[in-house]
Amino acid sequence: MCNFYCKKCNKTYHVDIIRLKCNCGGVLNLNFRPVFDLDKIKKRKPTMWRYREAIPVNSDKNIVSFDEGFTPLLEIYIDGYPVMIKQDQLFSSGSYKDRGASVLISKMKELGISSVVEDSSGNAGSAVAAYCAKGSIKCKIYVPEKTSPAKLIQIQNYGARLIKVSGSREDTANAAIKALEDKNIREHYASHIWNPFFLHGTKTFAFEVAEQLDWKAPDTVILPVGNGTILLGAYIGFTELHSAGIIKKIPKLVGIQAKNCAPVYHAFKNSQKSISLFPNKPTIAEGIAIAKPARKNEILEAIQKTNGKILSVSETEIKQAHKTMDKKGYCIEPTSAATIAGIYKYLKTNPKNKTIVSIFTGHGLKHSEVF
Repeated sequence: MCNFYCKKCNKTYHVDIIRLKCNCGGVLNLNFRPVFDLDKIKKRKPTMWRYREAIPVNSDKNIVSFDEGFTPLLEIYIDGYPVMIKQDQLFSSGSYKDRGASVLISKMKELGISSVVEDSSGNAGSAVAAYCAKGSIKCKIYVPEKTSPAKLIQIQNYGARLIKVSGSREDTANAAIKALEDKNIREHYASHIWNPFFLHGTKTFAFEVAEQLDWKAPDTVILPVGNGTILLGAYIGFTELHSAGIIKKIPKLVGIQAKNCAPVYHAFKNSQKSISLFPNKPTIAEGIAIAKPARKNEILEAIQKTNGKILSVSETEIKQAHKTMDKKGYCIEPTSAATIAGIYKYLKTNPKNKTIVSIFTGHGLKHSEVF
């Protein structure tokens, strides 16, 4: 059993009623106690659902899945140093967002919801549309009008209704929320940002990394940060494993932002609890171009509690990292290249005798026109 809770005011809510946020305006999280039976886990097929008792969906009949998960953890040399990188670009819809979409849409199905709305810069919308198609749930996706054409085609091909919004990523989210408020319709907001069930899908990244390292935690995990769904998921996952006594430590979390849109980086650098509005420029790493992340305080808390840091990378550094990965045979999107650029920067100023894990967040074919 689990329930929603608000860190801001400590109010709790029943999960059978999907809510956008707390009455006080705070984001919601889940009170949920996972169970890890390592003997059961190792006997199950290699998908993220092998951690069944650690995922907050009550009945197996409601699981919407493409057998996603347990992506390869490959050793890739970056600047001469071996870094373990999860190949989450290999998911069915082409990004790690499948982890969150599988759990979120499974929960929507469990609650009997037949129609959902989501807003996205592309990957989350593609993932939600794919899982809605699999789960026979109607889907409407709001996207910025400048979203990569390949992602738009993908969303439409899954059968979702696509709505383009002029303006920023925040304008897109506001348009989706306004549409739900203005109409007396039975659509539910399947937000990968606001709905914590999504994070309890992305946390399986941590479970898989630990298992692939023989149930040990890496020293450092380097991840991209926009809305923070993979970093927060990793923090939840490693924390749950640590609380269960399976791993001995929670790894240091390092977040990577594009310099052109780096609100969390500036807040961290200036020791601020809130995000100041810095001038933002367009970035090719559209997946992390988030000027006002809703879970900003949680991102900063996760970084601080793990003695981590936030780094920012330039457009030139992103493009160079992308070319380097191309030459190694990896077809990745710009957000993934930004993360690689961040790893280069991290390695220049930190000890190199540690186990470092990172991720390829999305496939390059979803964003090939940028390069």
